Amino acid sequence: MAADPRIHRLAPRTSTPPNPPPPPPPPSDPVPEAKTVGGLDGADDETQHADVATEGSYKLRFCTVCASNQNRQFQNIQSMEAHLRLSAANYPVVSFGTGSLVRLPGPTITQPNVYAFNTTSYDSMYKELEGKDQRLYRANGLLNMLERNRGVKWGPERWQDWRVGAPRLSHRQDKGSSGVEGGMVDVVITCEERCWDAVVDDLLNRGSPLNRPVHIINVDIKDNHEEALVGGKAILDLADSLSKAAREELKAKGPLGWHDGGRSGFDERVPDLLAEWQERWPQLPALWTLAWF
Repeated sequence: MAADPRIHRLAPRTSTPPNPPPPPPPPSDPVPEAKTVGGLDGADDETQHADVATEGSYKLRFCTVCASNQNRQFQNIQSMEAHLRLSAANYPVVSFGTGSLVRLPGPTITQPNVYAFNTTSYDSMYKELEGKDQRLYRANGLLNMLERNRGVKWGPERWQDWRVGAPRLSHRQDKGSSGVEGGMVDVVITCEERCWDAVVDDLLNRGSPLNRPVHIINVDIKDNHEEALVGGKAILDLADSLSKAAREELKAKGPLGWHDGGRSGFDERVPDLLAEWQERWPQLPALWTLAWF
């Protein structure tokens, strides 16, 4: 059947017009650019450095190194003396030894007391030597040394086994642990040239995976109790000088200045600061180099 022509003529006037297209969505707010500012340990240091600019309380993070991670006059093992000094001044600090084993004097020169790094606590050393010969080890100062050490940290750690950048959450009870939980430091201070060599060689072998600058400074301290005390004072004086310079660079560059040129400005000043320190402590020969973690 043919279609009615009237319906055909009316169709344009009776058809429903198409719905208008939806309005475009309102413009979205611009996404703020992610900030890449981070601390040397990978943590966000923006808040910390903002506090630095206002309070001037920033302190560098330190690591002290000797042969056996002990203190006093046994085999040039003064890292704990420096650790104690720096932590008492509220510096973030860790300490290590570079030897293969911890060796302490025994009843004869051919019978040392030998312990493993990382797994032997100062408390267990103290109790063992006290049980072996309390009179001998009290007289030669070992028990007094270990008694003080166990009040500073759990036990001796080996530098070569340190996983730089790994969190040190199990060391929260160590003195000076606040500020180095991220497993990173700014300055390493050794107490003997062979330890300085061992640290520098180890960092070269690691290949700088984190690309983080670190100053390696050796303060050559003679192997006796009096020189260890003097060396501890000198290391504290050096830490104060370095931290003061770091604060000055941060203040000059602003809250984020450590990452906007302040760090490089501080690094460039370290040799001059060390030369000034050497004039104050001429009896303590020093070595320095800039390395990378």
